[in-house]
Amino acid sequence: MSERGDQTERRGRRRPASAASAVPVVDRSRSYRHLTNPFEPLKVFSDDHVAAIHEAALMILENQGIRVLLPEAIERYAAGGATVDRSTQMVRFDRGLVAQSLASAPREITLHGRDESRHMPMSGRHVVFAPTSGPPNIMDIKRGRRAGTFEDFCNIMKLTQSFEVLHVLGGGVEPQDIPIHVRHLETTRAMLNLTDKIPLVYARGAGQIADNFELIRIAYGLTEEEFRSRPYTVAVINTNSPLQLDIPMADGIMNFAAAGQPTIITPFTLAGAMAPVTIAGALTLAHAEALAGLVLAQITRPGAPIIYGSFTSNVDMKSGSPAFGTPEYVKSSFGAGQLARHIGLPWRSSNATASNSPDAQAAYESQMSLWGALLGGCNFMLHAAGWLESGLTCSYEKFILDIEMLQMFAESFQEVPATAADLALDAIAEVGPSGHFFGCAHTMARYRTAFYAPLVSDWRNYGQWTEAGAQTATERAHTIWQETLANYVAPARDPAVLEALDSFVARRVAEGGAPPVS
Repeated sequence: MSERGDQTERRGRRRPASAASAVPVVDRSRSYRHLTNPFEPLKVFSDDHVAAIHEAALMILENQGIRVLLPEAIERYAAGGATVDRSTQMVRFDRGLVAQSLASAPREITLHGRDESRHMPMSGRHVVFAPTSGPPNIMDIKRGRRAGTFEDFCNIMKLTQSFEVLHVLGGGVEPQDIPIHVRHLETTRAMLNLTDKIPLVYARGAGQIADNFELIRIAYGLTEEEFRSRPYTVAVINTNSPLQLDIPMADGIMNFAAAGQPTIITPFTLAGAMAPVTIAGALTLAHAEALAGLVLAQITRPGAPIIYGSFTSNVDMKSGSPAFGTPEYVKSSFGAGQLARHIGLPWRSSNATASNSPDAQAAYESQMSLWGALLGGCNFMLHAAGWLESGLTCSYEKFILDIEMLQMFAESFQEVPATAADLALDAIAEVGPSGHFFGCAHTMARYRTAFYAPLVSDWRNYGQWTEAGAQTATERAHTIWQETLANYVAPARDPAVLEALDSFVARRVAEGGAPPVS
């Protein structure tokens, strides 16, 4: 976490203890760097129902199949044993091929940072958070909603670096002031310069993927063989529901698999729109699409790391607009987690809201999304901070409000000690009937570090809160993100590496960059 100056305890860091105090200074956020969820995942389906959904997905792949728009992917499927119809671009899958592919996909995945302290395991009970990724717009309560810029992108990277509860970099906001054919060069270089966390990059064609991989190799000092040997980055692959895999996504699966880098294969299924209106039906369709993507990765390179992605919600049946943070979203998350565990893969979920403003709706819908993902046992959460307007906007204030919620979950994950000292028998005896524990020895020895200190919440009484300006949580979040940027400190960088990154970007820009494929 970057230095935050002489911030108060409410900013998530503790003030230095006085010389007379024996209580050590504690930065609680350090315990958020590697998170393990201690709670048993909640279920919405019986084991028999999960098996039935998996069986139904296999039937879809056997009998109906999926349309694949990239000819090279069709040929790859055919060479791997799938049945292809080149005239209709439909690919069908024998369940034996699916089983073989599932058997070769690794059960444990660790994303590797520049040093071991940034390595992020993503299996079992491990939990990894990444901020919002890809909105074209940015918002704050002073300037309103506007097109995202490169400055905004860099700001989101700096904010991500500043909070230990975020572990992997999302794509932030799309910088509309940089042409698309060179945007990937500028944004990936910025990620590598402004942070020491694991980059998430986009799959927008082989040219852009190759550039991003080379930038990461330069920053990490890796040979091509070393880079291919273990995961250093990750990309999201979205199928075009229902039952279609488009050109850039199919290309991305193959290129990432060949390089040994994981993809998060995520069908975007909205029940009642591009998926059946029932939760079980929507999850069946999504499961089939995810399995189809997994097969392509395993045909390309057996053992390619795959994360099972879910993004199933419902629509507003009055307007057709997406709805997030709904009871259906929560139940879909629980079900998707069950399906991921059924096939033995790490699971990705999201923190999402349909609210257009960082308001109470945004907070309670995000809280519902977080409950669905984290109590459902997710390993990787994308859009964990900043998401607004169904993913069309990244909000600075929402980013900070989300950090508060993530830190509270992270604190909830921490072990609750129950030693003899924690049982506090001496304190109870010292205070006795009708007393209070404010000044007893047990409290005085622990009060500085006993509780989570909030980042945003204001716990003062009404009079104190009014005298201080009567600010809402959103208004306080506005001040916090600005202060965080003002106190941001970039991680140390080797000047030779910075020069090499600059040289590569300059050369590729001069060569015309790499336009995305479509």
